[in-house]
Amino acid sequence: MPRLLFVVNIPRFFVSHRLPLALAAKDAGYDVHVATSDSDADSIEKIHADGLPFHPLPLSQHGTSLRTEIKTLSALIRLYRTLKPDIVHHVSIKPVIYGGIAARLTGVPAIVSAMSGLGYVFIGESAKQKMLRQIVKPAFKIALSGQNTRMIFQNPDDQQRFIHMGVIQSEKTVLIRGSGVDTQIFTPQPEADGLPVILFAGRLMWQKGMGEFVQAAEKLRGQARFVIAGYAEPTSPTAVPTAQLQAWQQTGLVELLGNRSDMPQVFAMAHIVCLPSTYGEGVPKVLIEAAACARPIVTTDTPGCRDIVRHNENGLLIPSGDTAALITALQTLLQDKALRQQFGSHGRHRVEQDFSLEKVVQATFAVYHQLL
Repeated sequence: MPRLLFVVNIPRFFVSHRLPLALAAKDAGYDVHVATSDSDADSIEKIHADGLPFHPLPLSQHGTSLRTEIKTLSALIRLYRTLKPDIVHHVSIKPVIYGGIAARLTGVPAIVSAMSGLGYVFIGESAKQKMLRQIVKPAFKIALSGQNTRMIFQNPDDQQRFIHMGVIQSEKTVLIRGSGVDTQIFTPQPEADGLPVILFAGRLMWQKGMGEFVQAAEKLRGQARFVIAGYAEPTSPTAVPTAQLQAWQQTGLVELLGNRSDMPQVFAMAHIVCLPSTYGEGVPKVLIEAAACARPIVTTDTPGCRDIVRHNENGLLIPSGDTAALITALQTLLQDKALRQQFGSHGRHRVEQDFSLEKVVQATFAVYHQLL
């Protein structure tokens, strides 16, 4: 059995975005192992419960301490020498860079790297972000320079950006749109009666459009319920403070559901799903899930978001940061149930054609087979 090691920044992200792939690989005969930080006991327990050996790493998701980063690289080198994987699958910036370097130093036969989006480092224009880009660009080149290496991108914009930056050759890149969703679990449900619900679901970050979402809630107060499902990332520099979230709820602008594990039921209560993101998305899984549940979407015309939403087909695309356009788009859908249903039906079909978990698993296995 080929030994496959997933290296991901945090356990929660592995469980939400890569666990189905890992279990499919296990069923296909791979000896699957998982390495992440040890920051989330519940998610680690889930990994153990599914029968996957877990290897904790001293990895800080958003930290920039040189001492900690060296510890991460050293721990990966030790792990690769001990475990001797046949193929490693790195997901997100730090695992891709440190894991890629460690894999080359230890002679791992096959390396798969995956970017779920460009995120904080590549999108922002602060002095710190610009400095980090200058550091990570040559680090990416080193990590991705091996011959038996492939890098998976979720949208063509990110793929072309890395090629044009000279970070990786075109022939080493693969486009696999999103992490996939199980279309047997995320299924269409009829709209609930009562005041329409506009749902924001995801990490509670300013760059995900939280500010614009709340401004729309204030403008459309009484016309819809604005509901937020998701979790905060305290270490993220763009996390929305808990006190701010509670203040919005206390004034009646939004309803907070917290972190939910029953997302099909959450989508069933929603009439519209809204993600006004300015973040460096791959293809937001929440939008694929929403489309699979036949819910119309309002999101920004940005890489990743526009890969799942086609304007006036299964949702409405708005300019990034344009609150007025967001409000107009939401009003359009609030006032037209038939349009919501039409968009929802088209979204479901789009997921079945291009974004199902089965298709993502098959495409990823093809990369594994090619390298092995």
